[in-house]
Amino acid sequence: MELLRGTTELRDSQRGGIVTLGSFDGLHRGHQVLLEQTVQWARQLAAPSAMLTFEPMPREFLHATNPPARLTNFRERWRLLEPAGLDTLIVLRFNDRLRSLTGEQFVEMLTRDLKVQGLVVGHDFRFGKAGQADATFLSEAGLRHGFAVTVVEPVVAAGERVSSTVIREALAAGRFDRARALLGRPYSIRGRVVPGAQLGRQLGFPTANIRVRRRKLPLGGIYAVRVHGIKKQAMGGVASLGTRPTVDGVEPLLETFVFDFSGDLYGRELEIEFVAHLRNEERFESLEALVAQMRIDESRARNFL
Repeated sequence: MELLRGTTELRDSQRGGIVTLGSFDGLHRGHQVLLEQTVQWARQLAAPSAMLTFEPMPREFLHATNPPARLTNFRERWRLLEPAGLDTLIVLRFNDRLRSLTGEQFVEMLTRDLKVQGLVVGHDFRFGKAGQADATFLSEAGLRHGFAVTVVEPVVAAGERVSSTVIREALAAGRFDRARALLGRPYSIRGRVVPGAQLGRQLGFPTANIRVRRRKLPLGGIYAVRVHGIKKQAMGGVASLGTRPTVDGVEPLLETFVFDFSGDLYGRELEIEFVAHLRNEERFESLEALVAQMRIDESRARNFL
């Protein structure tokens, strides 16, 4: 899968294919159906397949002061997309110019730059000025411009409609079983371990620290976790996701104490799978009080795991 930023650098071999459109935050079961249909349709036609998506996500841009919590950052989406079988990932920078495109101008771009044979969109897809380019508009435009449109109806899992919003609600409530059913996989955060202040090491709880790089987190607090990327099998741990108020932290950080492990993890890419919410983040009056609570957290996390 090749990454392209913008549509103007597409080669001829990447045009004339099947394209799916959307934000794809979380790459949940509904998104997976879009991807499967895109790749399958493209293979039937011996045509290229592509996803066209946006950074930042349109709702992040449109609601800058209170954006939706982000389920996956760009790097995580790339990793999750790798097995899907797409040929190209096209990323458009979402800005005032893009948001002001009329539905017809958006279709013009798709036909001129991508020369699309077919589009695969969700039933609730909307884009452009006043949301003109919805699924119905695209289907009608396809008849005029010579491309076909497949509209995917809502996907249901565990008895409810799959959506990024419902997954955010499940994560905020610590309902990881529900989130897993809607995502089609356990919820996790992935990133490279960076050096920290080493306070955890001084307190007897050395942590692997990952910068989250999201404007707003879908969850926060102290969690029992499984850590992937150290050994072949996942390792248990306890993680803190937040700003560390006891030490006046500001930047959101994912700090994970890996059970029964000693070694250097700097620069290693780890995946932290969330298993259970233990408690909310809080400020302690002293480091001694914090350490006492961390011992309790470790014991509870081991029991969950």
